[in-house]
Parts: sequence; structure tokens; C-alpha cells
Amino acid sequence: MLSLLLVGVSTNFWMALAGRAIGGFLNGNIGVIQTMVGELTVNPKHEPRAYSVMPFVWSIGTIIGPSIGGIFSAPADNFPDVFSPHGIFAKFPYLLPNLICAALMLFSIICGFFFLEETHPDMQPWSTVDDLEHTEAETPILAAQAGTFTAAVDLHNESYGTFNKVVQDQEWNVLPDGTDAPKEAEPQDQVVFNKRVVMLIVALGIFTYHSMSYDHLLPIFFQDSRVESRSHGNKLSSMAGGLGLTIQDVGVVMSVNGIIALGVQAIVFPLAAAWLGVWKLFIVTTVLHPLAYIVVPYLVLLPEEWLYPGIYACLTIRNIFSILVYPVLLILLKEASPSPSCLGKINGLAASTGAACRTLASPIAGILYGIGIDIDFTALAWWVSGAVAVIGAVQVFFVNRKKSSEWHQVRARAPCRFMPPEEHRQEIVHIVVQDEEEQEVEANEQRPLLA
Repeated sequence: MLSLLLVGVSTNFWMALAGRAIGGFLNGNIGVIQTMVGELTVNPKHEPRAYSVMPFVWSIGTIIGPSIGGIFSAPADNFPDVFSPHGIFAKFPYLLPNLICAALMLFSIICGFFFLEETHPDMQPWSTVDDLEHTEAETPILAAQAGTFTAAVDLHNESYGTFNKVVQDQEWNVLPDGTDAPKEAEPQDQVVFNKRVVMLIVALGIFTYHSMSYDHLLPIFFQDSRVESRSHGNKLSSMAGGLGLTIQDVGVVMSVNGIIALGVQAIVFPLAAAWLGVWKLFIVTTVLHPLAYIVVPYLVLLPEEWLYPGIYACLTIRNIFSILVYPVLLILLKEASPSPSCLGKINGLAASTGAACRTLASPIAGILYGIGIDIDFTALAWWVSGAVAVIGAVQVFFVNRKKSSEWHQVRARAPCRFMPPEEHRQEIVHIVVQDEEEQEVEANEQRPLLA
């Protein structure tokens, strides 16, 4: 909120830059949200749907945010009947849209404070010894079905109907033949940033870099004048210049781009994840991602009647690759985590890596596009970003594909009819089936890569 207000009252570039820098320093919600989604999602079958919520909401924000900025900027000029030409909004033309965004952020803070529950496994009410020592529970003794012929039994007891006492939240590590698997190291002794985690974070950083380059170059390329309008007379086939769209045309195209992104997230991603699976989808989208950068410069070769169909085709290709790969990377990071309690550290490093790559992507892409203008070859910036995507396509084959452990929920087929449904607590047993090959992979991945 502070960064938004500072940007709203900025009178020069450096004030606006300071406001954005403060926003970057104080914005750690991405890693937190990713961790909470991972901790809330128990069934792996629900992970593609759960992790697609974040980019879905992000796409909605990319539609609403520019609309707020475009409509409410300079309100003294756009709405002279409502705002005075000598008031504060005339002095600070970008204050009103930033105030609206700050109010939305305050609303989200209030909702999170009152309605969002803690999901970290080590911070639950039953997670500490002190909490357990100060917890008391009494279960009433109810008569069994046999009535006076048998002693009263506790129907609320987890061990009712079994020969052995039931232990809550068990985890069984077994081999395919049913024997016990060798005991693994305790979570505190495990290496958090093992080889697989580090390689996935590197893959996320590479993706974030070239994805940010695309977002930075796209409006510049759209508004850059077409080659026919240049005085030096180069031919259109030289791939010099941009598409020559107006600001209004760019706004319409970006809005349609958001709608395309929503369609990909709502329809294409669930179908692709169900058809190919998480790992194959990760490979396919990463390997084919460079195509999204190679085809964009060829838009300058299209005639006027084919320009907009070509633009939307390029945006569709890019949205399919970028939207599919991001939630898949988050799912793979969760799978690679040695323990649920390590998700916060892993997602924190992943978010920091992404922020660093975004910081580098924009100025480098801008410098390359400027060089491309000087040499009449604006495709330079696009194809360099495509080369970075090619590096990501090669790097993906160095990520070890660990076999996913199967998590099964063991529960009664129906709750006891004497127990109220809202008070019935499901018992979960995690069964992890391992083989010798998986044990060797896990042993190699436990070797520390980071100090």
C-alpha cells in the first residue's frame, strides 16, 4: 500500500522508481501463496486444478488493472465535472487509480486476517508438545448394540471395531514385496535444496526471464512504427520496426490477450494435465516454448488484413506454453520438497529467483530492442529471448524425474451413525511404496548443493 501511494504522488521518474522498489521489497506474498496452496492440497489429483487458480486470478488482474489505470488516470481531465482542475487529483494525475488499488489491497488484507487459517504443519494447534499437554478431551461411554449382555464401549474411540489401537496420521514406507523400507533421515536432517529442487528453481528462473522479456517487448513492438514510415527506405522484408498500432489498439489487444489466457487456464490446462500428466506436460511446453519468440518478428511481413489474426495467433501460442508450464513447475517443486515443512523455504527461494530474473529481463530486452532499431533488425531482441528459452529446453533434461510416491487415504466406508458428521474426524494413513531405484535417486538427491 505504501508503494502504491508513493507512485500515486510521484512527480518525477525517481520517485516512481522508489515506489516500485519498495513494492518489490515488501512483496513476499507469491512464495507464501504457493506454499499455502501446496499445504492445502492433499490429493495429488487436485494439484493441477489448485495450482491453476493463481495464474487464473493473475489473468483477471491483468484485465482489471490496466482498465483501472486507463479509466481513472488524470481524472481532472477525463471527468472535469467531478474533479476540480485545481484539486489534488489535478496535481497528482495518477493518485486516484493507485488509491483504488490500495483500497483493494486493504480489503484483501482484512479478508486474509479474519478468514485465512494457518496451514503450516508445524504451526497447527496439535503440532507442539506443549499444546498436547494442555489439551483435554472426554469421550462419553455409550452402550454397545448388545445392550445389557456386554459392557459399555466407547463408540467415539478410533479403535472401536478393531483389534489394535489406531494411531492417527501414520506413514508407512514399504517396498513392493510388503516389507518395511529403510528408514529415511528425519526432516531436520534432510537437505532442503537438493539437486532436483535446485534444477527446478533454475528452470523456473529461466522461464521467468524470457517470459518477462516477452511481456516487456510486446507493447513496444506493437507501438513501434512500421518500416514503410521510416525515411531510410528499407524494405519490409528486412524485419525492421514494429507494427505501428495506436495506444488504443494496443489496449484492445492486451484485453483480448487476457481473455485468451483465461480460456487457456480454464479449458486447455486441465485437459492437457489430465492427458499428458504433469511431467510430460512440463517437457512438452518447455521444449516448444522457443516457438513463441521465433514467430513474433514475422508479424511485420503480414499484410494489413492478416495482421490481427496473426497477432492473436501468436498470443494464443504464447499463452498456451507460458500458462501451462508455470503451475506445472510449482507442482514439481512441491513433489521435490523433502518435507512439507520445507515448502516455505523452497518457494521463498523460487520467488526470489524469479524476482531477480524479472529485474534483469526488462533492461536487457530494452537494450537489445534499441540495438535492433539501430541496425534495422528488431527481431534481435525476440530471438535472443528465444535463445534463452532454448537454454531452458536443454536444461530441462538435466532435471531428474523422481517417481511420484502414491499417497492413499485409508478411512472407514461410512462414519458411525451415533457420531455427528461434523464431529467425525477422518484418519489418514500415508502409504509410500518405494523400490530400489527410487532409493538410489533419493540418496543422490540428498547430497547438498547449496551451502
